Amino acid sequence: MRIATYNVNGVNGRLPVLLRWLEETQPHVVCLQELKAPDEKFPEEAIKAAGYDAIWHGQKSWNGVAILSRVGKPQETQRGLAGDPEDTHSRYIEAAVGGILIGGLYLPNGNPRPGPKFDYKLRWFERFAEHAQGLLDTKLPVILAGDYNVMPTELDVYKPERWTDDALFAPEIRHAFAALVSQGWTDALRHLHPAETIYTFFDYFRNAYVRNAGLRIDHLLLSPAIAPRLDSAGTDHHVRGWEKTSDHVPTWIELKD
Repeated sequence: MRIATYNVNGVNGRLPVLLRWLEETQPHVVCLQELKAPDEKFPEEAIKAAGYDAIWHGQKSWNGVAILSRVGKPQETQRGLAGDPEDTHSRYIEAAVGGILIGGLYLPNGNPRPGPKFDYKLRWFERFAEHAQGLLDTKLPVILAGDYNVMPTELDVYKPERWTDDALFAPEIRHAFAALVSQGWTDALRHLHPAETIYTFFDYFRNAYVRNAGLRIDHLLLSPAIAPRLDSAGTDHHVRGWEKTSDHVPTWIELKD
């Protein structure tokens, strides 16, 4: 079973790329981020024609998350996080798919730091970590997949010395991610590739993709109930080279039956 996460950077503008990738790799479940479309503009029919059922949590121009499945319609269990009734950002959606509880997330960017956006990022991370602990407490097989906007270590960023003041590499954020993982989650890519340079994001500027000057900010975290099924993990790196593609690459895991 292949489960992927992909920040599409605009689901309608990048729809040909998304459909091409789905046809080429045929993942069983996909978490999408940055739909940048309200609910009524989600391309449900095109996704269904590609063989996928979907649920989504959209927002005009910004944010937005979705879960696609070709192994049965996702049974939604939650959208949004508790703890802040004034938070209107569409950043979290959760569903049961194929016997697994899957949470799809788009964590705030947080720049500029310091400032209100960075404070919001820290608060969102705290709420997310509290929810994640609750999921662990259920002992269910859970996967939390998405764009975390965090480079956990220096191995996860090209020229880390240039990122010391950035909200994606700030000590507070790296500590928050480490604390989240220490709850009992397995960082799938790093677990299987502990010393390998793997990037999931390449800026559109300065020829970053060709120079392999990237960041690893898209992660799949596995609960103890499903981590033993982890068989392989990687990225579809070549998709970043397609015309009119996202600045992220699809990131995936494969699970043993």
